[in-house]
Amino acid sequence: MEKLSFKEKIVSRDNASKIVGRWQKANEKVVFTNGCFDIVHRGHVEYLSKAAEKGTRLLLGLNTDDSVSRIKGPTRPIVDEESRAIVLAALEFIDLIVFFNEDTPYELIKAVKPDVLVKGADYNIEDIVGYDVVTQRGGSVETITFVDGFSTTNIIDKIAQELKG
Repeated sequence: MEKLSFKEKIVSRDNASKIVGRWQKANEKVVFTNGCFDIVHRGHVEYLSKAAEKGTRLLLGLNTDDSVSRIKGPTRPIVDEESRAIVLAALEFIDLIVFFNEDTPYELIKAVKPDVLVKGADYNIEDIVGYDVVTQRGGSVETITFVDGFSTTNIIDKIAQELKG
């Protein structure tokens, strides 16, 4: 298995498509998940680790700063996209990271054609963006339960409370 340095893991959509194709030709099972991952915390790490266990390669679709702001509001993200990508790329179980600027990763999923699509258990499987793309190719869509008590919003709220005194 080819091993990339952490900065080499951050690739364009086109390069990701080519790399995933090579992996799949080598009978590797490619897992895809996505998110904002603003202020990376234990819940994120455990979720991503569980996602990686669903196959042999993990591709992370990472929201750009613009898409995070549209989804989470004008004060987000706290951490810029390049910094979020570098921290996440340092996790050994993440094989590739691709930015997407759309509100959903649908076009990215169509481009990379993963074998397994993973999201949090707060989603109904049939409602997960990309369900149709992955299942039409014979892939699976799965959910993972989050670790209770860990969220970026909770961290931001705690910091705000501390600053208030």
